Amino acid sequence: MTTALYIHWPFCLAKCPYCDFNSHVRAGIDTERWRAALLADMRHEAGATGGGPLESVFFGGGTPSLMPPALVAALLEEAERLWGFTAQIEVTLEANPSSVEAENFRDLASAGVNRVSLGLQALDDPALRFLGRLHDAREGLNALKTAQAAFKRVSCDLIYARPGQTPDQWQAELARALALGTGHLSLYQLTIEPGTRFATDVRLGAFAPLPDDPAADLFALTAEMTGAAGLPAYEISNYARPGEESRHNLTYWRYRDYAGIGPGAHGRRGGAATVRHKKPENWLSAIDRHGHGIAEERMLGAREAASEALLMGLRLAEGIDPAALGARFALPPRALIDRDRARFYEGLGLMWNRAGRIGVTQAGMAVLNALLTELIPAELVTE
Repeated sequence: MTTALYIHWPFCLAKCPYCDFNSHVRAGIDTERWRAALLADMRHEAGATGGGPLESVFFGGGTPSLMPPALVAALLEEAERLWGFTAQIEVTLEANPSSVEAENFRDLASAGVNRVSLGLQALDDPALRFLGRLHDAREGLNALKTAQAAFKRVSCDLIYARPGQTPDQWQAELARALALGTGHLSLYQLTIEPGTRFATDVRLGAFAPLPDDPAADLFALTAEMTGAAGLPAYEISNYARPGEESRHNLTYWRYRDYAGIGPGAHGRRGGAATVRHKKPENWLSAIDRHGHGIAEERMLGAREAASEALLMGLRLAEGIDPAALGARFALPPRALIDRDRARFYEGLGLMWNRAGRIGVTQAGMAVLNALLTELIPAELVTE
């Protein structure tokens, strides 16, 4: 049963250093063509997925907070007609904290958006410049105030473990973030991904990443402070007041079916993985030819799907139920998890086992990638 819908909007207000589609600016958008194409893509997915109702809709991508509110309203109206909505539907929109986007918040709320995920990233200007963000700290905080006035639920993103960042510095910044009053925080450690500007800067000696041990100390400090503030970790990088967890992201982490439409969107439905054409022009051409933007659709093998479910589920504080996953994928629980290694890490305080569920403790989350390599049998990952 499909419980979530992801809508990818690839356009930005202007060229930006972190957008794949930065040559496509808002002024050049044929809104009517995009409306028709997104609706066609949505109808195809509804026909392929069958069943609902939706618990969440998520608008992501380039700068979805610049979408015309009338377009947002039309997409939500059609999604409700096709799948139905639960009574407590969560409709999230990603936003960058520019003043131009903030001006759109009230109209987007009137269109049906009830949650915003605001990419503050940092609360001081030097850090924002280092991260390549186009807004400054004042603009970010002003956008947050506007968002809190417009939407029922607001989440903020911050990046920590930046080069040279000390525990005292992060403690002060996180305390300030917690005082802003949002019910959800996404707090990500800075990672250096191959092929990025950061990777090039590190190779050229422009900066050195924070070493693993200091980064782990900041991770522990984050869990301590958020827990004390009433926003415990429910996922390795996400913290929320009880009841304010991201329902949409929980769909991914619990490995439930979701539909993805728009350029570059991924989906999972009925044991199949779908990928839309990434380039907007190619996606539009596919819509014209086929009535949908799918570039690839393939059935996942049971072991591959089980591996994905484990990699997602073990990120959650609630852990996984090996027996339920085994039944779902017609695999014995012992094929999913190396229980000897799991018991060993339980003894070290890195994992837990209770009431038929197993999971990773807060201490274990600091070394999650290494644990996953040990716990998930190689033959499951390499099917």
